[in-house]
Amino acid sequence: MAAISKVLEDDDLLSEILIRTIFTTTLLNSALVCTRWLAHASNRAFLHRFREIHPPRLLGFYINKGQNTPHFIPILPQPRELTAVIRRATSSLGTYQRVPSVPTYILGCRNGNVLIRQHDKIGTTFAVHNVVCPERGMDILPPFPRPQSPYLFDGTAYSRIMSKEEGDALSYLYVLMHQTTDGKHRVYIYILKHGIWRMNHSLIIQRPPRPWSVLKSVLSNNKIYVPAGWSNIIVLDLAASSFSIIELPEGMEYGERNTILSQADDVAGVYLIHVKKFQLRIWLHNGYTWLLMDTIYLREMCADLSMADGNASLLINQAGDNAEFVFLDRGQCTFLLDIKRRTMHKVYEKEDGDKFFCEIHPLMMIWPPVFPALKDDPTRNAMLRLKIKDIDGH
Repeated sequence: MAAISKVLEDDDLLSEILIRTIFTTTLLNSALVCTRWLAHASNRAFLHRFREIHPPRLLGFYINKGQNTPHFIPILPQPRELTAVIRRATSSLGTYQRVPSVPTYILGCRNGNVLIRQHDKIGTTFAVHNVVCPERGMDILPPFPRPQSPYLFDGTAYSRIMSKEEGDALSYLYVLMHQTTDGKHRVYIYILKHGIWRMNHSLIIQRPPRPWSVLKSVLSNNKIYVPAGWSNIIVLDLAASSFSIIELPEGMEYGERNTILSQADDVAGVYLIHVKKFQLRIWLHNGYTWLLMDTIYLREMCADLSMADGNASLLINQAGDNAEFVFLDRGQCTFLLDIKRRTMHKVYEKEDGDKFFCEIHPLMMIWPPVFPALKDDPTRNAMLRLKIKDIDGH
């Protein structure tokens, strides 16, 4: 017991022990031992190192199936330490099923918060559901603002809801683009604060290429990247209140689900993923030019999986941040490609008669963890817990 106490009183050794907990859930349980352990586990420098060694895991994905209630599909196998998290993610879908006649559609999922849209006879409702704390219910978003100006056409050229991580919290942006009477476009960017949409930016864009409503826009490093035209990206810089247009890498054009943008957290810029036949390429735009980061040849992977529909093309369904993984559709099946490990396996197959495009929204392990506040810190009780665990063999 004295030897254990001597080890655990060494701050450096304690940090090394905590860094080896691997899973966020285990780290949270370790932080409950005492306030000293909590102080180490919640230290910013420690958390930065923990994430570098143990990046957030892909737990599974939500999938939209036409007008049906969304489904959660876990990525298996998962360590037993994450069983409770997987169970909660699956059971929390009951929130959407209370009114089965109301069509529900998932628009996005970030850091455990699921953005949904429900449509009934009264109208359309947008809400945010927390996977970790489903008992809190859904936070209903207020109606979206509609700017009034005699210089705007009635129609909306482009609109999108986006999420932005600010510290430990998640905020939502509403991007609205209107064409003006002189052929230009005015962009309005609102941010949700204290339940109210507040104007954050407003700028004029000189005759931009038309945005694609079906292609995913991303918010990366305080810039919004909007696919537009056949080979352009509109870049809205929130910090500088300006815009620019960049072209895709030479010879590349948007096609049927062959291109997707991916948010960059590890570097400044944005990733672009492009698939053509059995070749997948990953590019990074660093603010100045495109850099080819990786090329993956998929023919052998497809052959190893004995894929049916031999003539069917590979189509991009969704991608993770930092271009870490890609969901690819081929025929009736969806495959998960792990970029770093160079592995691919089937994760979903459409049911007979399902003709709708099944859009995927990945669910990652929440980061950073939310640590509890301890009311007291009796070191004696902490050591007692350790002793009991040691006796029980847990």
